[in-house]
Amino acid sequence: MVSTHPTGVQHAGSQYLPQRRSTNAQNNVNFSPNQELLPSTAKVNSQDILEIGGCDVTTLVQQFGSPLYILDEETLRLACQQYRDTFKQYYQGESQVLYASKAWNCLAVCAIAASEGLGIDIVSGGELYTALSAGVSPDKLYLHGNNKSREELTFAIQSNVTIVVDNWQELRTLVEIAEKASPIRIMLRLTPGIECHTHEYIRTGHLDSKFGFDPNDLDEVFTFVSQQPGLNCVGLHAHIGSQIFERQPHRDLAAVMVQWLQKAANYGLAITELNVGGGLGIRYTESDDPPSIEEWVKAICEVIQEACAAQNLPLPKLLCEPGRSLIATACVTAYTIGSSKVVPEIRTYVSVDGGMSDNPRPITYQSVYRSVVANKMSAPCTETVTIAGKHCESGDIIIKNAQLPQTESGDILVIMGTGAYNYSMASNYNRLPRPAAVVVANGEANLILRRETYQDLIRQDCLPERLNVQK
Repeated sequence: MVSTHPTGVQHAGSQYLPQRRSTNAQNNVNFSPNQELLPSTAKVNSQDILEIGGCDVTTLVQQFGSPLYILDEETLRLACQQYRDTFKQYYQGESQVLYASKAWNCLAVCAIAASEGLGIDIVSGGELYTALSAGVSPDKLYLHGNNKSREELTFAIQSNVTIVVDNWQELRTLVEIAEKASPIRIMLRLTPGIECHTHEYIRTGHLDSKFGFDPNDLDEVFTFVSQQPGLNCVGLHAHIGSQIFERQPHRDLAAVMVQWLQKAANYGLAITELNVGGGLGIRYTESDDPPSIEEWVKAICEVIQEACAAQNLPLPKLLCEPGRSLIATACVTAYTIGSSKVVPEIRTYVSVDGGMSDNPRPITYQSVYRSVVANKMSAPCTETVTIAGKHCESGDIIIKNAQLPQTESGDILVIMGTGAYNYSMASNYNRLPRPAAVVVANGEANLILRRETYQDLIRQDCLPERLNVQK
């Protein structure tokens, strides 16, 4: 429910608070983190300040500085539990949820996901190294990528993780490596040719995609793989995109994948796993209406089970790899407001101490976010402003036409839903150090990523002696 001022003016913060709260997904199946704007623990305290995980956001900024990523552990765990438990509820066979860690790969996030029984979807040697360092079991690690290096493939093989093969070059490279190794556990990524209504840069399932084998090559691929004793092909994989609200494309994908499963059997391939990818969207704005985690899982389970029954096929182990819908809502970014500029009859700019280096999604994908002023949660919205970053780039705009209370330098601005593709895509543009991150739970905050220093910025720089002007 939207909170309003006695005059009818909308309040700044209370409208975004979670409307349904639960610390146990089984006790409240109607609550789905991906359908909320703020983390499940978000509330306004008696000082009119936003709290997350029992921690005062303004106090966190005082302690850890800003910009600051604030990860709510309860929300992340709740999303993990909902995926895990609803698959167990609706799927009669074995299942495994994988966290698509490209959304945010760091030791703490991988450890939390693994502690809830999730595996990890990785897309590079660096993500593999991080997941292993976090203690994730290799048998729950799946390596993706459309151009894996030989070094990355060797690292994955030595680590005993499953490799999701993307193309012919990779397949032939693995055959060469397999001559010196025991059978390599692989899955095959196929392009299903299913369109979704999402940003073109995050559509990965249509035929014109850099990812996966073309379905017209299925016979040739299955024939080749069946003749390779060094390859143990255990599964098929497909992914149709990201930030998807429609359920039908995922149902279509599930049906197509069972057809592939049946076709693979004709070539003697004992396929036991199907990975339907991820892509469930989240609520970034009030108008966004994504399906719940339960609705998404139920739809896929029903189609897989119906299709397998119709074809008289045993149920495969069913995998999925959500990223954004697990982590995005669990995190917010806190900034400190600095300067402002009024352009008469055009707009008012309010600038913060971060921007495109800690959140490149607005300038890259034209992504839209919502914001609140953490220290003025009940103040009425009286200003329409453009929230600008501090970078030397005209396009460094976080939100256009944000509705905020009257702001001043020193206020703490919070951007919601920043857990996915913010830190993981962060840069040092303009040589800004990357922000710190904390995980909050039960009133306690723990650092999970240190703030970079100026010394960190030049750590990998090399200055040839002949260029040293100080000598």
